[in-house]
Amino acid sequence: MATSSDQAGVTAHDVDQARQRLSTVLSPTALQSLDRLGARTGGRVWVKREDLQPVRSYKVRGAYNLIAQLEPSARAAGVVCASAGNHAQGLAYACGKLGVHGRVYLPRTTPRQKRDRIAVLGGDLVDVRVLGNTYDDAAAEAVADAARTGATLVPAFDHGWTVAGQGTAVAEAFEQLEELGEARPDVVVVPVGGGGLLAGTAVWLAERHPGVRLVGVEPAGAACMAAALRAGEPVTLPEVDAFVDGAAVRRAGDVTFPIVRDTKVEVVSVAEGRVCTEMLDLYQSDGIIAEPAGALAAAALGDVVRPQPGASVLVMLSGGNNDVSRYAEVVERALIHEGRKHYFLVDFPQEPGALRRFLDDVLGADDDITLFEYVKRSNREVGPALVGIELGRPDDLGALLARMEASPPNIEKIPADSPLFRYLL
Repeated sequence: MATSSDQAGVTAHDVDQARQRLSTVLSPTALQSLDRLGARTGGRVWVKREDLQPVRSYKVRGAYNLIAQLEPSARAAGVVCASAGNHAQGLAYACGKLGVHGRVYLPRTTPRQKRDRIAVLGGDLVDVRVLGNTYDDAAAEAVADAARTGATLVPAFDHGWTVAGQGTAVAEAFEQLEELGEARPDVVVVPVGGGGLLAGTAVWLAERHPGVRLVGVEPAGAACMAAALRAGEPVTLPEVDAFVDGAAVRRAGDVTFPIVRDTKVEVVSVAEGRVCTEMLDLYQSDGIIAEPAGALAAAALGDVVRPQPGASVLVMLSGGNNDVSRYAEVVERALIHEGRKHYFLVDFPQEPGALRRFLDDVLGADDDITLFEYVKRSNREVGPALVGIELGRPDDLGALLARMEASPPNIEKIPADSPLFRYLL
């Protein structure tokens, strides 16, 4: 297995060298100013469009930087990785450019779109294997494969060469701002899974621009870096919400954690529903297709991350590998997060006109039933129905609940943290 001479000792010089290495195969991605996000923060927001990479994610930076430095004998033995999809695409792209055989292990939650792209990018050079329900399940199998076959393990985040490669995204953005005649940003906001991008950014900023505020954003359902910072060491989360698949990691990296800890980076979390709202805003307002992890950093602006008025902010839009079939769930989660969609269990009297009375007496003028599941049973006086209601405005909920309280049927609101929501989302 190939290792750097001192993985934990990643420096800004390593990031700069990685940039030179990547310049032969990757063009700089666009840097875009978004007025919508600027209005939210009261300043100017620049978005680094890593969704425009050949693999639609910054992950190619770390994968290529590692594989390109392998000795000929290690290249001949092949490479192996675990990934939620984006890192595997980066490895497949690097294998294609460097002529190296590879194997990738993916959890079953990896969207079909990402699996198909890996096959296209890697061709005959890359073998795809799908197993387990989380990134960490796939990672354990990749480690076993490397030990069994002698292939080089290419970590998605936990290796000095990967960290240095991923740090090039922010270094590149700073150079682009300078070329545009813009001042350096006051705040940099990046998404966090295992911490590779955050660690690479932290190392480079600490040496080159120590006055810049750096914030890492995790999904609330997979906040492994925050857990590590609280515990003083990486810990394994008992469970994770796999929706933000590109950042759904149970355990922060052994290489990335000490860098994040020692550079005293801010780490915050954002609810998955808020990420969905930002995905829809990026698509509908800005014409940008972002995957959940790609929208993670932008989702934190305004509510969780509050820059000073007039501040310049650099946000990493880390990926755009989103399967179109997921948008129904994205919309559902967004509506629930915004307080516009709610679910209820209604005990309907099994008599003619019960449903009509419910519609007339309970629903408001702008309310809409989006789900109604009911099975009539003739041997009972009442029958339960699962009812989904979308409100015209979140503030309409109080009036709806008051009408429900006054109506004859027994009605129970299903809380968003109920196990029943597993069957609804």
